[in-house]
Amino acid sequence: MANFVPEAPSNWRVLLVDDEPTQRLITARLLKRAGFAVDTAQNGKEALEQIVTGSYQLLVTDWEMPEMDGVALCRAVRSAKIDGYVYTILLTSRDAIEHLVMGLQAGADDYLIKPVLEPELLARLNTGKRIVTLERSLRAVVEENRRLSVTDPLTGAQNRRYLMEQLPSEIDRSARYDHRLAVLMCDVDHFKRVNDTYGHQAGDEVLKRVVTLIKSKIRTTDWISRYGGEEFVIVLPETNFTNAAKVAESLRAAIASQAIDYAGHKLTVTASFGVSGWDRAVPAEAPVDVLIERCDEGVYASKDAGRNRVTAKTMDLDSPG
Repeated sequence: MANFVPEAPSNWRVLLVDDEPTQRLITARLLKRAGFAVDTAQNGKEALEQIVTGSYQLLVTDWEMPEMDGVALCRAVRSAKIDGYVYTILLTSRDAIEHLVMGLQAGADDYLIKPVLEPELLARLNTGKRIVTLERSLRAVVEENRRLSVTDPLTGAQNRRYLMEQLPSEIDRSARYDHRLAVLMCDVDHFKRVNDTYGHQAGDEVLKRVVTLIKSKIRTTDWISRYGGEEFVIVLPETNFTNAAKVAESLRAAIASQAIDYAGHKLTVTASFGVSGWDRAVPAEAPVDVLIERCDEGVYASKDAGRNRVTAKTMDLDSPG
């Protein structure tokens, strides 16, 4: 897991918010001497605009300010869509326990009573740096675990879980924006023969090379998932049925012409394709299983016709079954 821990920011950015110009200048100089990159704002409203558009790891804000005070700013920061955690320190002359509770409940991570001493502020900011670094590390691990959970470990394609989670979203997007959508299924021909003749490692290499080739031929908006064994599904957003069939034919030809070097042998394989799609927006509840089934029927038809070919099956969502 240590491999997924990102580097902590080399230049820690602090947003300092205070409506009193002299105090703002003094504190900013203090933070800059300590090695922080400092930007300033004179009220919460101005600060929120900077936080949303900027990239800050630390926020030091006064409580009493016009337009939007520090407590309101804390609430706004916690509800805003910001990439990464912003560690927030609230400065105030209010020393009653109810004010401390109010500030922390609003989203402040720390609370300092004025006048604030330099060593104390810097110590609290260093604590903030540790928290932000930990949050970034945790987020990276979560994202990596999520990526691994939807990735086929052998080929690097998306896995079946990703397909069944993401394809409904693609259908919904097509319906919402009146876009077209096409799906291809690719089945490597005589794959068992490759395994039986050259071994399973050779078969693994064939699958990896087929996926690498397909990825190099499709758009960045397209994606491929391993459906099972030697079967792969390629999703082509905003692609009509005719163009999808052309893409499938191009992929079929590329696979057939590829020579795979393995243990002194030059392996060649072919693939059978099925194509399904529609040229109109479809209801969000359109059955994914039907779309996959049409592709599967196309693959079987290609196999029955001699393999190494493309069969396109239109999809009428209004028909039964």
